[in-house]
Parts: sequence; C-alpha cells; structure tokens
Amino acid sequence: MNLDFFPSRQIAFYMVKLFFTRSFAVLAMLVAILLTLDLLGESGDVLAYAGNGDAELWHYAALRAPQIAATFLPFSVLLGTLIMLATLNQNSEIVSMKAAGLSAHQILAPLIVAAFGMSILSFVFNERVVVRATASLSAWQAVEYGPIPRDSGVKSNPWVLDGNNLVNVAIVAGRGTEVQLRKIEIYNRVNNSLTTIIQAPRGHYDAASRSWVLENARQFDVARGTMRDVGTVRFGRDIRPDQFTLAKVDPNALTFDELHAAISDLHDAGRPTAELEGNLWHKISGPLSALLMPILGSVAAFGLARSGQLFLRAVTGMALGFAYFVADNFSLAMGSLGAYPPILAAWAPFFLFLLVGETVLFRTEE
Repeated sequence: MNLDFFPSRQIAFYMVKLFFTRSFAVLAMLVAILLTLDLLGESGDVLAYAGNGDAELWHYAALRAPQIAATFLPFSVLLGTLIMLATLNQNSEIVSMKAAGLSAHQILAPLIVAAFGMSILSFVFNERVVVRATASLSAWQAVEYGPIPRDSGVKSNPWVLDGNNLVNVAIVAGRGTEVQLRKIEIYNRVNNSLTTIIQAPRGHYDAASRSWVLENARQFDVARGTMRDVGTVRFGRDIRPDQFTLAKVDPNALTFDELHAAISDLHDAGRPTAELEGNLWHKISGPLSALLMPILGSVAAFGLARSGQLFLRAVTGMALGFAYFVADNFSLAMGSLGAYPPILAAWAPFFLFLLVGETVLFRTEE
C-alpha cells in the first residue's frame, strides 16, 4: 500500500473539484430557498416603515444572505460530501481507487485538505462580512427598519438600571464620552410601580455635569394616561457611558479581536464573561467544523453500491453530521448556563465527533 497521502495529483484535483462544486451548489440552493422564505416573512415589517420600498427589501436581502450562508456552510459541506461520495461509490470509482492500492484515508485526504481551506474561507468571511452585516441588520431592526446613525460603534437595544428606574435605548453609537443615544425610553418607578415613561428621539452624555441629556423629550403619565412635552431632560448621574456600550454585547456582531476586547472590558468591570468566552472560542471551532464533514460523511463512500446499503450508508453519514450540530448547540447552551467551561463548550463536540468519525472509518474500512 502506498503510504503517500496524495499518491496521484490527478485524483486529488479531481476529488477537490467535485467537493467544491457540490458543496457550493448545495450552499447556493439553500441560501436561495431560505432567503426567499425569510424575505416573505419579513417583507411586511420592512415595508411597514413609511418610505421603504424595493431598495430596502434588496438591502435587507443583502444583509441577511451572509448570515444564512455562514450558518449553513457546514451543512452544505456535509451534503455536498455525501452527494459526491455516494455518486463516486455508485459509479464504482471508489472501488477502482481501492483496487489501485489507495486506503480510505488516502481517498479522503484531498477532501480533508479542501475542507480545511473551506474552514479558513468561512472564518475570513465571518470576520469580514458576516459580523458587519449582523451589526447593521440588528441596528436596523432596532429602529423598525427606519434610518440608523452611521457609526462604526453601533449597539442595539441595551437595558440599563438607573436606581429604581429602567432605561432602554434602541441605538447606541460611539464610545466613551462621545456616546450618542437614539430612541430612549425611561421607565420611572416608585416602589416597583410604573409611574411615568419618558421618551426622546436622541440623547448624549454631558461630561461637565456627568449626566445624560435628552432632547425633545415627552413624558407619559401612567395614572392619568396623558402625554406632554418636557423638552430637555437630564438623568442618570450614576450611569457610566460604558454601561450602555457594554450592556449588550452581541458576539455575532463582533469580530474575534473586537469580542476579545469587549470581554477584557467586561472582566475589568467585574462582569461575568463565561458565555462570551465560549462564543469567542466558537468563532474558531465553528468554521473548523467543515473539516469534520468529509470524515463523518465518509461512510457513504465505501461498501459495494450493488449491495443495497448505499442509501443506508448515506443516511448514516447524514445522521452523524446532524448529530454533531445538535451536540455543538447543546454544548454552547451548557456553556452559557455555566455547566461547562467556555473552552470545553466550544471544542468538546469537535474533538468528540472527530474521534467518532475516525473510529467508524477505521473499524469499517481500515
């Protein structure tokens, strides 16, 4: 048996070509179908804002498509691998490769290298495209698909406690003393009973008085059911600017470096960070899951097609792949609850199913 993992350059390029074409074809199909269904469900909300039209619908689709592509890329790699390997098996090409002296790992080696390249591509795509699209879409949805401030530090929908009162802000832009607020609502409470609600379209931090200033504010009296203009309102002398910028950290809207910096800021402020640390590690382990798919789907490649077991083997490979995604989400949930350490929550499913896939491959083919 040839111990070289790439004994034939022609076979390696042939396998890689099939792998990429099948995987990206499945991904394009999934994105087209799921984006259409999502757009049908969300188009009413987008068009509900006065002045929105076809351009806003296309803008929504442009922001949503990268999220769908990033989410379903590992699924596409799994399904593309199964389609490719089942077809090669049915056409007896796998039998020919094994008859030429190639082992199961030598047959899969080009696919694993290609899947590793797909993982790198997925990580770069997430860092460069998906996080920006997610941040923009979250900010746009927070203002009900209306105009949003053009700022690179946009946060959406944080809640902050001001004594006994609750403060909600639709959009937070900027950092430090330059923080700008949009669509603010202050729920004033006495003995935990709501008394008044103050609403304002914008606000900012006044460093001189160390307080927050609301402009064009209006106050709703809960007991009387009346609304009146109150003009400029100051509040929150005990609220620091970082309480708004760190009140809601969305890991899906931050790059790896930005999330790492946010975790450091939260840690310095004495805030819990275990859930975010798990998401930080998952920014690496998530894209790397594409590396597992050729191994988990390899059961469809081997065994005689005429034995009638090809469909069963393909279903088994699909079941192993989907079991990984279930285990991955479960592990992240356990990490969020504090049951698993962050690094274990992010990496345990990957290494567990790597061992499972290798065990199945060795016991059945090697």
